[in-house]
Amino acid sequence: MPRAATPRTTRTFATADAARSAGVRKCASVLTGAALLASALTVTTTPAAAHAAAPAGTGKYVALGDSYAAGAGVPAQSAGLCLRSDRNYGHLVAAALSPSSYVDKTCAGAKVGALTTAQTDLGIVVNGPQLDAVTPDTSLITLTLGGNNLGTSDVGFVDVVVACSALSLTNPFGAPCRNFYGDTLSRRLDSAAAQLTDGLRKLSAKAPKAKVVVVGYPAVLPDDPTTCVGQMPVTTGDLRFLRSVMGELNEKVERTATAAGATYVDTLGPTKGHDSCSASRWIEGLLPTSPAAPLHPNARGERAMADAVLRALGH
Repeated sequence: MPRAATPRTTRTFATADAARSAGVRKCASVLTGAALLASALTVTTTPAAAHAAAPAGTGKYVALGDSYAAGAGVPAQSAGLCLRSDRNYGHLVAAALSPSSYVDKTCAGAKVGALTTAQTDLGIVVNGPQLDAVTPDTSLITLTLGGNNLGTSDVGFVDVVVACSALSLTNPFGAPCRNFYGDTLSRRLDSAAAQLTDGLRKLSAKAPKAKVVVVGYPAVLPDDPTTCVGQMPVTTGDLRFLRSVMGELNEKVERTATAAGATYVDTLGPTKGHDSCSASRWIEGLLPTSPAAPLHPNARGERAMADAVLRALGH
């Protein structure tokens, strides 16, 4: 999701919504910019095995997704503005499975549409359509997508958090951000789920023998919002609202994945107690103290996500 200079995916929003959000998007850009600086087997071709799928992970493995999958901000980084880490959960899963080949197409700023549409920045392509990496011999695919669709800019959920931070000044003891958004975020998630359904269908058509693993989002915010007092410039009421939004995101992604026949991996449970307000953080705060993008997993968080994927694969 966020990064020093995020690639832009184009999305049209209602004029009123865009006008209402313009100021907070500018704030989000400044804050997140500052923070980011601080199968060996393939499917056999003999008639007897022509319809047999390679065990997940033994053939070609393709990792897709946004900055949570890319490991934005976690060293070492590559792929330019995509901010891919060599310690993101895809790399860690590949290291454990030793597939015949591994392709990482994850990219910070990716919305669900990035599965089929190139990401650009100032008209320059920074990442081609992610599904281009998927081929018929692919045996395993992991992906994390949907969070960036919450925001009107490329920084996704952080866009929303910064909006809530700005609005907290207008009603410090209420939930001004919840009042501001109403059901807008739910509607954006419904739209993202519909796009994800279509993307998973196209993915399966390209690699019908692949095991598809949809990885959810970790515990960005705590169960108890009072633990964020003094750490997150958002009202307690709005922290509850934001946590419910992240919960809705995971629920809709899980429902979509299950309906498409994919495996959903929960990373919320395994990271509880290590949220952005915890004393033992696996997800960084708005101003990271360990190398990672704001409100994103650090190296320990990516490790926890990888472990959850490996457990789901029986490793």
